[in-house]
Amino acid sequence: MSKVKEIQSYLQQNQIDAAFVTTPDNVFYVSGFKSDPHERLLGVMIFKEAEPFLICPKMEIPDAKDAGWSYEVIGHQDTENSMEVLAQAIKARNVNPQKFAIEKGQLIVERLEALQQSFPQASFVRLDEKINAMRVIKEENELEKLRKAAALADYAIEIGCKEIAEGKTEMEILTAIESAIQEKGCKMSFETMVLSGPKTASPHGKPGARKIEKGDMILFDLGVIYDGYCSDITRTVAFGEPSEAQKEVYNTVLAANTNAIAAVKPGVRAMDLDKIARDTITEAGYGEYFTHRLGHGLGISVHEFPSVTGANEMTMEEGMVFTIEPGIYKSDVTGVRIEDDVVVTKDGVEILTKFPKDLIVL
Repeated sequence: MSKVKEIQSYLQQNQIDAAFVTTPDNVFYVSGFKSDPHERLLGVMIFKEAEPFLICPKMEIPDAKDAGWSYEVIGHQDTENSMEVLAQAIKARNVNPQKFAIEKGQLIVERLEALQQSFPQASFVRLDEKINAMRVIKEENELEKLRKAAALADYAIEIGCKEIAEGKTEMEILTAIESAIQEKGCKMSFETMVLSGPKTASPHGKPGARKIEKGDMILFDLGVIYDGYCSDITRTVAFGEPSEAQKEVYNTVLAANTNAIAAVKPGVRAMDLDKIARDTITEAGYGEYFTHRLGHGLGISVHEFPSVTGANEMTMEEGMVFTIEPGIYKSDVTGVRIEDDVVVTKDGVEILTKFPKDLIVL
């Protein structure tokens, strides 16, 4: 069943007249059309009965059709009120929706108010959970793209390790990584992170002009997009022999990573995985230095549903893809994070990211 038909069936079962999908990643998931509309309106309107349509900037109509969208594409000019164009297109289908499903976590207030003005009798319900439920289980063709994205992430880490040299800056190494991926015809899935020395202790640190020194630990966090699907990997390596304290931190994070991955299978709760990793780190005496969730869903978006936290009771199902990324950030020793992308299989787990995890000393 196509994604459009599945949403249409959902509308019919729940007596909802129309669904408006507006998040660019969700538009891509539903229509196959990948676009960054910036401030312009992009969306897919799906009706309980009538034919759906895609609305986008007029200049992107050929791209939307080339992407495989087989229904009508409605374009809007920069000189037009795009929400008025949308309302007219809905009314042209002789539809006067009384109930809209929208992405409440995404649709901006201004656009919601425009819909309310055009359809004053309408009520608005959440579409978010339905889309999340659809996207969270990956089909085989999606998994194949994620495997290729992960292989490219492994390659990017390999490039990064080869680039490490005394006196080189974090940004020089980062540039080499991104150039190598561009040569493969791909883009990074988020801002590449190369952090060295004391900067590794900042989970979301910013790469800069710091020069690599002997004795540094170096943390890479990066991802690559392959055919619309994202990878996300973190590795931490040593440049020169690390101290015993640094080795202890590293081995603790590695144990947390491997223990959590070993527990992945259908029926296990997200919170159980977080607890396994957190307990490993806490028992080693570093609990206060693991300051974020264990992981997040992965697919079209680099951060997507579900969140792998100690508060999430959701059980894992076959086909779910997420990250396992414990870390310890101790400013007087080092920061270490080790992140893998994993798939829940019928009876266990498949690890997509394969770059070695034993401590590499360069």
